[in-house]
Amino acid sequence: MSEPHATLAEEAAKLDAADELRAKRAEFVLDDIADTVYLDGNSLGALPAAVPARLADVVGREWGRLRIRSWEESGWWTAPERIGDRIGRLVGAAPGQVVVGDSTSVNVFKAVVGAVRIAQARAAGGAEPQGGTRDGTRGGSPDESRGGTRDEILVDESTFPTDGYIAESAARMTGCTLRPVPAPDIAAAVGPRTAVALVNHVDYRTGRLHDLPGTTAAVHAAGALVVWDLCHSAGALPVGLDAHGVDLAVGCTYKYLNGGPGSPAYLYVAREHQPRFDSPLPGWNSHADPFGMAPAYAPADGALRGRVGTPDILSMLALEAALEVWDGVSPDAVRAKSLALTDFFLRCVEAYVPAGRVESVTPAAHHERGSQVALRCADAGEVMAELIRRGVVGDFRRPDVLRFGFTPLYTGFADVERAARVLAAVLAEAPGEVA
Repeated sequence: MSEPHATLAEEAAKLDAADELRAKRAEFVLDDIADTVYLDGNSLGALPAAVPARLADVVGREWGRLRIRSWEESGWWTAPERIGDRIGRLVGAAPGQVVVGDSTSVNVFKAVVGAVRIAQARAAGGAEPQGGTRDGTRGGSPDESRGGTRDEILVDESTFPTDGYIAESAARMTGCTLRPVPAPDIAAAVGPRTAVALVNHVDYRTGRLHDLPGTTAAVHAAGALVVWDLCHSAGALPVGLDAHGVDLAVGCTYKYLNGGPGSPAYLYVAREHQPRFDSPLPGWNSHADPFGMAPAYAPADGALRGRVGTPDILSMLALEAALEVWDGVSPDAVRAKSLALTDFFLRCVEAYVPAGRVESVTPAAHHERGSQVALRCADAGEVMAELIRRGVVGDFRRPDVLRFGFTPLYTGFADVERAARVLAAVLAEAPGEVA
């Protein structure tokens, strides 16, 4: 052990005192027990303190008293776009490009199929995908230099399983072949037959941050589109969707965005693609005249095309209240603290944990690290169970990974030091080897 407990504990106290985000911790409902450390915000974010009262008002007044009037008087109808713009500010998207609703899985399906349709139509000479624009005109001009057959979907081979399942289904539906590729290799693998690449911004197992700008540029150079899954990056680091020319993106809101269990996901469609975005799930909520009840579908303009059915108002408005904790917060400040927290945790693990007992699978380089640390350990399941019993809450991914998520808005450096100290104690009591 290279550094004594007292030294690292004192350093943690100084870092917490200098933390510009430290006041945000009070805006969350955290454990009353001082010795409990929550490091699982990459699975489920903590409850923002403003949510219960807001949700009580939605239920008691807006639903209970105003009832149907709340669709207009309380702004229920416009919530998917209004809340989408709030999320847009956190992922670098200008207003009018993000819509909230449905699950991440459903939005992956919309995004991948919609992107394939755009790519295939463009390859065919610029013809509009079925559905067209609201006025029936063609959206965009032919691009003969990108012609040919676009019948391949690339997918990050280590993606969260559902993304892979959805991509496989989308491939069958669109007549494409699905090709799994390691995320770092997608830039080199994309070719003249590629329609779309579906990539995770951060690997959910290891915490590896993938190269969004470079991969996006490479995919575009090959004439294809890219869909990014932001589940493990939005709210933890700057994304820059507009700045890097991303085509489409999806993400959940119950991790670093703290929207609550099952809170609705979101879909980003870059403005340039909106006239050509042909959703495979055209619902009445995305119709140009939703209350006209016409038998023929005519898509609405803009990001509204990403809507499907009636919005899930209770969870959506809980999410809106949860997002208020981001008021006045800079994504750059969040990223700086995230890296400081993960750096400090790795130092504490190195200092406290018996040598050879765990191995970090999270990259050391900042440009390759998200906001979690994953440690390999042969008896990881038993170790995590004991950590939770002792008040350090992370999670376990089979077969041998301990995951610790660091949410900069409410995780402190003292939390980090304690977590590493308890981990060392547990590992010392159950000697084993790295898997």
